[in-house]
Amino acid sequence: MTQQTIKTNYSALSTLVTVFFFWGFIASGNGVFIPFCKNYFHLDQFQSQLIDFAFYGAYYLGALLLFFISVFRKSDLVSGWGYKRSIVYGLLFSFLGSLAMIAAVNFGGFSGILVSLFIVALGFSLQQTAAQPFAITLGDPATGNTRITLGGAVNSFGTTIGPIVVGLALFGSVAVTDDMINSLELDSITLLYCGIGALFVVCALMFFMSKKVPDGKLDAHVEPANHALSTLIGITAALAIVFTVVFSSYTTPEARQVEAMRTELAAIDANDTVAIAAKNEAISKLNAPIENKRMVLLGSALVVVVGGLLFAKSRAAKKQEGWGALHYPQLVLGMIGIFTYVGVEVTIQSNLSELLKQPAFGGLQAAEIAPYISMYWGSLMIGRWAGSIAAFSVSGLQKKLLMILVPIIAFGVIIGVNSLANHDMRPLYGYIVCIAIQIAAFFYGKDKPARTLFIFSALGVLAMLIGIMTTGTIAVFAFLSGGLFCSIMWPNIFALSVAGLGKYTSQGSAFLIMMILGGGIIPPIQGKLADIIGIHPSYWVTVLCFGYLAWFAIAVSKILKTQGVATGEAGAH
Repeated sequence: MTQQTIKTNYSALSTLVTVFFFWGFIASGNGVFIPFCKNYFHLDQFQSQLIDFAFYGAYYLGALLLFFISVFRKSDLVSGWGYKRSIVYGLLFSFLGSLAMIAAVNFGGFSGILVSLFIVALGFSLQQTAAQPFAITLGDPATGNTRITLGGAVNSFGTTIGPIVVGLALFGSVAVTDDMINSLELDSITLLYCGIGALFVVCALMFFMSKKVPDGKLDAHVEPANHALSTLIGITAALAIVFTVVFSSYTTPEARQVEAMRTELAAIDANDTVAIAAKNEAISKLNAPIENKRMVLLGSALVVVVGGLLFAKSRAAKKQEGWGALHYPQLVLGMIGIFTYVGVEVTIQSNLSELLKQPAFGGLQAAEIAPYISMYWGSLMIGRWAGSIAAFSVSGLQKKLLMILVPIIAFGVIIGVNSLANHDMRPLYGYIVCIAIQIAAFFYGKDKPARTLFIFSALGVLAMLIGIMTTGTIAVFAFLSGGLFCSIMWPNIFALSVAGLGKYTSQGSAFLIMMILGGGIIPPIQGKLADIIGIHPSYWVTVLCFGYLAWFAIAVSKILKTQGVATGEAGAH
């Protein structure tokens, strides 16, 4: 096993991971914010989902803006500022977003709330662009993925306790009901964001004043990247056109008629099965061409992103000048990898509720589904807690014991948190078997990024196939385990993608952050596919996603070996 040649800066690392906590904590709060806004502002389902679109869309546009500014300045903005100062600026920008939220809640209405969330997430985009490569530089680059995993573990902890803290702050209870959300007043939201804004400032001051955190400055000068700039502008313009058409499809007379018919359906007596069947048939007939059109449009968005990146890879291979960080094949394939990973992580959960409502998968009611969704996101925490053990200096025996105990402890935390919220967790006790499989995968991965990524991706493919080919508890556990196998993908994909980029590391990091966009494209594609072929077989989408990630692990290992870049391993398998 490769020996560390650079000592990890644990003091700086412990300070850095605090921002990872913020990302998970704030994002998880949207779970309460979306239903509140839907009720308070009398929104339809599509309008309420604009909250997530504004939040995650800011990551893409924020990272793209950083690249544009760097191109015109002919120097990388984040590298010039240094990672430390960039994170401070990002926190202060998010603080401005929290101030805007306070004003929007009281005076600006729903559109003002969307703008405020967009500003908060723009700050997060800058923080992520700096924090991810910063974590890699705080020790041996070959083990940089373990430090990002540690950040992810803290992020997942924020995601887990975020809803609890928000529930206590707003309602004085960890068990939040629809009635509580519907009775929430604007004053409570104002107080919440006053607290969040204060935390942003405290964290920024902590970073700025810490002498243990290095500046993290790199060579800021980069060659012109006009070809990369024009390609990304083209991709963005095409996406803007596609999403404009998608959004407008929800306001057409046909779409409004479908919504009106669904309202009529909800008012029909549940015992009048004939009327219900007739209304469903009428809705299906009218809605089919609308959904088919949306499916084509979303598929076009996927083609735009993947096709545009592959075009860049092909052209840059012939002539590197003008492509900036995009002339590195590991980065381009890694961008598709991040796009795919975020997409599959989100889409498994996004469609899980509908799957669990089906008789073959338990026929659960809405209130009974919450523990399963919590276990899915908790699975990410389980894997990240286990994966972060390698970031610490522990002996071989201690490490092996921790690799077994930490996932079990994390599983217990999830069970305990949900039990506090009065959820019945007994049906999920058997999930410990899936966790045992993940523990074995960690031992076989041996902390090698490409090898670990390949193993977890292959297990993801296997789990999704088992879920598709079976029903009942086995299938449910198989789909839930997708969270276990997604857990360590981000740090490994990220570390492999920026390996060997040198002065282009910050630029490459911004490009990777842009690809969080996958969470806004792949889930709707699966959702629209489910409308056509059914929710269960629609999970073939996840098989394809995990399949690409397994291929990427093998391909990037060969690419880096050819370039002579050390990753702490000989290969992916």
